[in-house]
Amino acid sequence: MNWENIAGQQNLKQLLKESIAENRVSHAQLFVGKEGYGTFPMVLAYAKEILSRENEHAASKVEHLNHLDLHFSFPVFTDNKNSLSKNKFEEFREMIMASPYSSYDDWTAFLESENKQLFISADEIDDQNQKFALKSFEGGTKILIVWRADKMNIAASNKFLKFLEEPPEKTIILLTAESTNDILPTILSRTQVVEIPRIDDEDLGNFLKKNFSLTDEKVREIVHEAQGNLNDAVKLMNSGSKSDEFEKLFVQWVRDAFMVKKKPQFLKSIIFWAREIAGWNREKQKNFLNYCSEIFRLALLQNYQSESLVYKKINADGFNWAGFSKFISGANIESILEEINTADLHLTRNGNPKIVWTDLGIKLSRYIHKST
Repeated sequence: MNWENIAGQQNLKQLLKESIAENRVSHAQLFVGKEGYGTFPMVLAYAKEILSRENEHAASKVEHLNHLDLHFSFPVFTDNKNSLSKNKFEEFREMIMASPYSSYDDWTAFLESENKQLFISADEIDDQNQKFALKSFEGGTKILIVWRADKMNIAASNKFLKFLEEPPEKTIILLTAESTNDILPTILSRTQVVEIPRIDDEDLGNFLKKNFSLTDEKVREIVHEAQGNLNDAVKLMNSGSKSDEFEKLFVQWVRDAFMVKKKPQFLKSIIFWAREIAGWNREKQKNFLNYCSEIFRLALLQNYQSESLVYKKINADGFNWAGFSKFISGANIESILEEINTADLHLTRNGNPKIVWTDLGIKLSRYIHKST
């Protein structure tokens, strides 16, 4: 990963480059931010420059994730009583080479392990300890990149703490995490925290224009919806028929929701709607929740005469966007979004999707009629 291939983040790139040039590289650093902000690409570019200054031939090896002194640790599931990331390294490498901005949910989907718990185990830390007890292959610095360090279990965290306190000579440890909430305070106190902010909208738009053939209108729509997350932006750009599917199902639910108040038999339609969505993989279900949240927010803006901020409307299949928007107001938007967030939480915690979606569909049908 080259610095110039990272979307935006110019100030942070400069700070990291200067720390290398001035020999101020901390032995343990935690990069905190969503994957789509460029957390892993930033860490990889950082590692590449560190190793390249010691050996000019290192760059290509780092780019292909096959440098012998660059090691990776990441969440996996227990497979044949084994939970070592090295057993899934080729899959991880394939995903990252295709999309370095990939998220934890992408990794789960890539492994087809939506119903399994992915974590970093104590055995994984022991395995890394053994690797770093040996001298470096090229006689210089050894680097460990821990992708999603917030997925360490307690036993792993305690063992990793000892590794941080007494690291082998010429070792650099680079951790990534979406937040610091699930990382031991003792680990936090021993790392230099580097905050990765969301990508500036202008930088994200310029990146999309440079790398993809998109109209200005489409770029504007994607940038608004992606909220500084390049991973989400690429998914939005490539969604195509998925967006049409989401739109169709949203319209179906809204029409049933309006009918069910007068004709209870439409409740059966909502149940079938819920069952269809429950059959998707978890990532697609969560994406649909995000889509619904965004549509409700845009409808609220439409209702409150802020049409200049409404970058997307539903006009397909005779849907009355203006009429629908009149039902979304301060009286119900908070409750609607809270129910959607609760559904997302239940899906994250492996709740029964049929129950989650049926409950959501019925509750939202009530809220949409709430006017005071």
